[in-house]
Amino acid sequence: MVDTRTLRHYRKSAAPYLLILPVILYYAIFWLRPVIELVTGSFTSEQGNFTLANFGLVVNDPLFWPAVFNTTVIVVLSVTLEFVLALLLAFLINAKFPGASAFLFVAMIPMALPAVAIGAMWQTGLTAHGWVNSLLFYLGFLEEGEKIYWLTTSTAKNLILIILVDAWTVIPSVMIILLAGLQNLSEDVKEAGYVFGGGWVHVMRKITLPLLRPTITTAVILRLISAIQIWLIIVVLFGFSRLPVLVERVVYYSEEVDNLYVAYRMAAAYTIIVTLVVSAAAVVFLQVSGAFKRNPEDIK
Repeated sequence: MVDTRTLRHYRKSAAPYLLILPVILYYAIFWLRPVIELVTGSFTSEQGNFTLANFGLVVNDPLFWPAVFNTTVIVVLSVTLEFVLALLLAFLINAKFPGASAFLFVAMIPMALPAVAIGAMWQTGLTAHGWVNSLLFYLGFLEEGEKIYWLTTSTAKNLILIILVDAWTVIPSVMIILLAGLQNLSEDVKEAGYVFGGGWVHVMRKITLPLLRPTITTAVILRLISAIQIWLIIVVLFGFSRLPVLVERVVYYSEEVDNLYVAYRMAAAYTIIVTLVVSAAAVVFLQVSGAFKRNPEDIK
């Protein structure tokens, strides 16, 4: 006969697993199976044999290396720019100046817009007769009849344009994460720094930023991943293949040229490469930021 206490113990132990079972089943059906098919497809030839030729096709794609370069530039510059500006805005709002709540509300508006709406808004604004040129004309920066052709410039200028548009879109979300971390910091610790003669810069560098490091790590990792995966705004503004990035290549081969017999396999191989790039970038950042190091106080 089963002991009542033992049965109750097993029921209590199994309860958490039963609660997450629907989530596990959902991911197994709608996520795990497609992932397995994708990984299998990237290493499978047309005849169904194991092959690495799909990755060879990707590497030999004329737009592969430009996509790698453009993705790298966007990630490095946009993540750096967005983090610095978001941190400054978080400090500013955390100071609780008059009108800080209204400023926060306005700053969060881009977060409510989907990527396709943002792309469409800027696409209509950056045409020769768009609202950006009209605004510059009314502000006196352009003469009557003078136009700036924002979307027909060089690759370097297009990259700068995408970084600025992306920064306008993403800075609020990074700022919210950093602001939440700042508001959770103990004021007593910072006040102790001021009591012992530290200035604002010294307290921020020696106390605030070290205490904020877990929040900074979270914000940068999330932004790093999303920056590598940027594509929709680029496609809306420039179309496919004009400013290639890695995820844009995935969508191109899976949606635009899916009638080619190698299109799916190239899209799958591109996806595996993007996954490896995202994982490697996250691990490198965590290593450089010292997230893998354990504090002596944590070792028991």
